[in-house]
Amino acid sequence: MSGPRPVTYISRSRPTIEGAGVRLKRVFGFHEVPNVDPFLLLDHFGSDDPDDYMAGFPWHPHRGIETVTYVLEGAVEHGDSIGNEGVIGSGDVQWMTAGGGIIHQEMPQRYEGTMRGFQLWVNLPRAEKMMEPRYRDVLAATIPTVKLDDGITVKVIAGEVEGTRGPVEDLVVPVEYIDVTVPPGVLFERTIPLGHKVVAYVFEGGGQFGPEELRVGTEHLVVLGDGGAVEVTASGEGIRFLLASGPPLDEPVAWRGPIVMNTQKELDTAFAQLRAGTFIRKGDDMPIADKYYRR
Repeated sequence: MSGPRPVTYISRSRPTIEGAGVRLKRVFGFHEVPNVDPFLLLDHFGSDDPDDYMAGFPWHPHRGIETVTYVLEGAVEHGDSIGNEGVIGSGDVQWMTAGGGIIHQEMPQRYEGTMRGFQLWVNLPRAEKMMEPRYRDVLAATIPTVKLDDGITVKVIAGEVEGTRGPVEDLVVPVEYIDVTVPPGVLFERTIPLGHKVVAYVFEGGGQFGPEELRVGTEHLVVLGDGGAVEVTASGEGIRFLLASGPPLDEPVAWRGPIVMNTQKELDTAFAQLRAGTFIRKGDDMPIADKYYRR
């Protein structure tokens, strides 16, 4: 049995502006890719000022990745080139597989209170980068909450905790994505398969991570090395964090904007197709795609 996973990297999320002017915090991105593979990016959005988020993320393309939007509080209206339209609200998740090409928009709605949530990007392996795009709305009511000893609760979006599986199945990369809340002074332990990469993002409270018992506060990323169990002891105010893990792809990453491929040539092809209007299949069954191309 391997010992607890050590802490290999800690960083604080960084303010940035994305979309049409949305103020958010970048937890990790391009420069951290070797440390977080198979994940690519994690953004943390949250504000009680609608001016910080109402500009949203108008029509834009993706290829070669999956985007996972988890809304803690608020609402986001969405639409895409394969015909999906709707609104995800507090506690809901949107799991979108861009595959060979999708165009979508995500537009936060005005919210009385603090609108907050996350977007995680999961890389697709070379063999699946050009797969058919697909989309899943995951309603809050379908996301199970597992109650562990000492008051620990775990929302299981993807993966399995104590025999309870999350609603997101049939994943291209078998990642686990959970939302963990630990009361003050309590130890949380979670065994992750050897070889899997593990990242944690603290968004409420703080605690001590790993056998080194390194103190980590709110809005900090923790990357854990290989080993057996993840160990987190909550501080006096308790802790809430996202925990994501999965097998690394160990493939080259060529990344420009919203498109992530394996080579520069593949990137050049994608952007040439965008300019030519051939990035996605168009037809009567894809009316939203036409909206994008008619801009």
